[in-house]
Amino acid sequence: MVTTYLDPFALLAGAAVGGGLFLLFLAVYGLRPRPSRPKRELVRMLTTRTAVAAVSATLVLVVTGWPVVAVGTVLLVFAWRGLSGGAAEERAAMRRLEGLAAWTESLRDTIAGAAGLEQAIPISIRAAAPMLRPHLRAMVDRLHTRMALPDALRLFADELDDPSADLVIAALILNARLRGPGLRDVLGALAVSAREELDMRRRVEAERRSTRRSVQIVVITALVFAGLLVVFNPSYVEEYGSWLGQAVLVVVAGLFGAGFAWMRRLARFDKPTRLLVKRTGVGEHA
Repeated sequence: MVTTYLDPFALLAGAAVGGGLFLLFLAVYGLRPRPSRPKRELVRMLTTRTAVAAVSATLVLVVTGWPVVAVGTVLLVFAWRGLSGGAAEERAAMRRLEGLAAWTESLRDTIAGAAGLEQAIPISIRAAAPMLRPHLRAMVDRLHTRMALPDALRLFADELDDPSADLVIAALILNARLRGPGLRDVLGALAVSAREELDMRRRVEAERRSTRRSVQIVVITALVFAGLLVVFNPSYVEEYGSWLGQAVLVVVAGLFGAGFAWMRRLARFDKPTRLLVKRTGVGEHA
């Protein structure tokens, strides 16, 4: 074990440097918008991560005596799930796209025996995917409160927040306004297009999975190798216990963090731009 003597000012300096690097990373890359989560789930997740980060940072600080590494451990705990490059978001988007394609096909078949969209949409809820049913029921409730069908469809599009869903909902909005024929053919073509997009996303996701796995392997290998050096060969890393060594360690950690962020960016799923964009007010869209 490395024997070092760092006063509280060293700990504060290390925390300040680590926090500054984290704020610099946020200023350069920013934060991606994430789907809203229930408050209770968010609090439970933050509490768990905070506890894991505190225990891990304390253990690292006791073993190494390096405040920079302790601060880096806290940042790594909070950013660990981000190293997957948005895999969970991409899988959720594919499930939503698959459900949307099935609902479009169901709506196309229901329109043949219904008087119009107002009657076909409530019937199609029974064949809709579980992730679409709450939004469909909310739209039906709005229709029951005498909201116009185009406005209800626009709110439905905002709740789904999916570019592929915008194509289907835009066709429904046009039909609700113009009441023209050919809606079944349009919905059939959109369902086929959604199925083709789903197949393409699955192929792309399979290729990106290997990149995400490489990112995680590189991170784990680097951490394990550094830990083995500290525990079994402390004389090799003894120089990092000084002020100059801590400064050098900040630079090294920053380079590693930039490399991990770059690899994560390569494996990240970038959501396409939506067709229906909300401007101002509840019912105004582009």
